[in-house]
Amino acid sequence: MKKITINIVLLLAVLMTGLTGCYKDIIYPETVADPDGPPLPVSFKTDIQPYVAENCAKAGCHEVGGHKPYMSADISYNQIVGGGFVNVLVPKQSTIYQMINGEMRIYIPSAVQRQKIYDWIRNGAPNN
Repeated sequence: MKKITINIVLLLAVLMTGLTGCYKDIIYPETVADPDGPPLPVSFKTDIQPYVAENCAKAGCHEVGGHKPYMSADISYNQIVGGGFVNVLVPKQSTIYQMINGEMRIYIPSAVQRQKIYDWIRNGAPNN
């Protein structure tokens, strides 16, 4: 009887360990509700400029003397808008939109941040 009890306890311990060890986290990609829905209000100075300055204006990338547009804090707006990287009439044809959703997507992996840039363009790319 004692041997049967010990075997049952061991079997239950193995089952409990096995069942709890098979847990998997499911990580869903970050998405936005409706990318072509009405654009949300976006501030260049508080939503976009700090993000591009931190992630794009790095040595060898979009710093002064590197690839245009230059993304340093003081000149990024003029470089992006004045440099012809934004098309407010057809936002999806904007060079910056195509780049952040194409070859530069690895540097802006956040779908939410890419949507903010798209919404900013759809709002007329204001310097706000």
